Amino acid sequence: MAASLPQKPGMAGMPPQQQPHLAPPGAASAVGQQPVPPQGALREISPVFLCRIGQETVQDIVARTMEIFQITRATQLPNGVTQSQAMYQDRFGKLQEHLRQLALLFRKLRLLYERCVEMTSDLQEGPAEILPYVGEELLSVNVEPCSPAVNQERKEVLEKVRQKNQEMKVLMDQMRNLLWDVNAMLTLRK
Repeated sequence: MAASLPQKPGMAGMPPQQQPHLAPPGAASAVGQQPVPPQGALREISPVFLCRIGQETVQDIVARTMEIFQITRATQLPNGVTQSQAMYQDRFGKLQEHLRQLALLFRKLRLLYERCVEMTSDLQEGPAEILPYVGEELLSVNVEPCSPAVNQERKEVLEKVRQKNQEMKVLMDQMRNLLWDVNAMLTLRK
């Protein structure tokens, strides 16, 4: 694993410990993870693979942040009690290291994001293409007439949907009123 791998454009500025860990072909980095693409495909890593690395990076960021909160929660405020100066220095060093690692992880996440945007720029659609009927009139489409049985079944299904929607609205109103009552009772109890 110590063999040097070709650097990805866009990831060259990342420190080695923060670059995506690429294993030899067929090797999986952990249980349940997919194997890394073969050596020839390293130059053209898919956006999906980059997104998976980004997801792992976000999980690392959350874990580091939780560790920072745990360290700060365990630290006592100086309230006249003398504690070991070495203990405070140790915790301060850990906090500094976690913050440095967080900064590196955020830089890595930014590089991954920019690389994914760069690779998928031709796939992105504008909002007008996603919502085709906004601001446009629907064109009339010639449709062959359906049989009376199909029309009747459609009307029955639409009526059932309307009834179910009405029932759901009544239930939601009842739940909303119940929650208001519970909140009011809890407020009065305090």
